[in-house]
Order: sequence, then C-alpha cells, then structure tokens
Amino acid sequence: MSGFRENYAQFKALDVEILQLSADTVPSLKAWAEQLGGLPFPLLSDYWPHGAAGKAYGIFNEERGMDARSVFLVDAQGVIRHSHVYAQGTIPESKDLLERLKAI
Repeated sequence: MSGFRENYAQFKALDVEILQLSADTVPSLKAWAEQLGGLPFPLLSDYWPHGAAGKAYGIFNEERGMDARSVFLVDAQGVIRHSHVYAQGTIPESKDLLERLKAI
C-alpha cells in the first residue's frame, strides 16, 4: 500500500483515481488506514451485502470470505482496460501499474 501512497501524485498526474475495495467493515478499514498513517485515496467496504462487488467482478473467494487481491484499470468511459488477479500474498507494484497506464 505504501507504493500507491508514495506514487499517488503520479497516478493523479495521469488523471487516475485509486480506489481500494475490501470485504472488511468500514470501522476495520478506518482503523487500518489510521495504522498506516492515513491514505490519500478512498477505501471502500464490500462488507454488505458481503462481497457483492467482488462477486460482480469475479474476484470474491467464497471459502475465505474475501476478495482476491486484484487490480482493474478503468478508463473515463467505464471500460476495463486492464485487470490482473494476484496470487495470495502478492502485492501489486504501483510502478508496474504506472507503466501499464502510460501504455493505454
């Protein structure tokens, strides 16, 4: 997460907004963001109905009750231009995503 925070200005310069979606509750997300010292982008709760957004994007893991770590790059018209589901425990690299954005 720190990579997205550190490179946030570069995402904004490309007219990109970062939204993080989690099946955690709003209070849990708020506490987590505070532990990180705050985040410049919104954390969205997919808690109720539990995992509905993750299910719509095909990334909700019913067995674990959580969304898979994924990235979706959506253009201004709402078209998904790139998506990737990461292996459990893998964290997306913000510099890799910046390069992908520049290529779109």
